Amino acid sequence: MKFKVASASAYLAITGYGIDDIKLAKKSWVLPGQSCTVFDVSPETYTFQVQAMSAEKLPFVLPAVFTIGPQVEDEEALLRYARLISPHDKNSNHVHELVQGVIEGETRVLAASMTMEEIFRGTKQFKQEVFAKVSSCCFHKIVRRRFFFIIK
Repeated sequence: MKFKVASASAYLAITGYGIDDIKLAKKSWVLPGQSCTVFDVSPETYTFQVQAMSAEKLPFVLPAVFTIGPQVEDEEALLRYARLISPHDKNSNHVHELVQGVIEGETRVLAASMTMEEIFRGTKQFKQEVFAKVSSCCFHKIVRRRFFFIIK
């Protein structure tokens, strides 16, 4: 039996004996037959190049920056984040590939329905539409999001 305490920007995810699903805590006793994983809840920023194609079949590259982190005030969202992210190291490729796949997919779908002129004339609207699509996808109610494209 051990007493575990998480740091200020972390939570304990405890599973095993006597716990039906996942128990989240800042500090807790970890009994024999239980396992405890510490996961960080500080926002993480991902930067990558999104390669897309317009409706006119013209390829273009958009630098994208996306910051995600759990909504710590919402316990359901924190549980989802613990299931999705905590089994993986924050520096692992799993999380980066998940974020990149969702953003690239939604950006490509939206860009394919717009002309180059529409994309670059309405950059603010384009960013908002991509943000709305990504938000409604697998990150819905899981993360705080800050997202923007740097369009030159």
